[in-house]
Amino acid sequence: MITCYLRYQLDPDKLADFEAYGAMWLELLPRFGGVHHGYFLPSEGESDVALAMFSFPSLAAYEQYRKDASTDPDCQKAVAFAKRTRCFIRYERSFFRPLFPKTTA
Repeated sequence: MITCYLRYQLDPDKLADFEAYGAMWLELLPRFGGVHHGYFLPSEGESDVALAMFSFPSLAAYEQYRKDASTDPDCQKAVAFAKRTRCFIRYERSFFRPLFPKTTA
């Protein structure tokens, strides 16, 4: 399993637009075999940072998602929405592998 961690720098005046953008991907990503773990939005005080995490069974599955999503009309609409609204300024993407507790048999 591979988990993608996204850190967004937001335009705080466009938080509603960012929420709409995130809602689109919460529905889109599972179509491509991923599991979305959610978006995490600013809550207390002033903040311009949001986080998101999603997982795929493997890096190859993630790469296939990227390929397929690039030509999917609904994904293209989501990307166009972000460009049009400029709801985030930039983002960083990192990949992780989970370490789960050992189970006793």
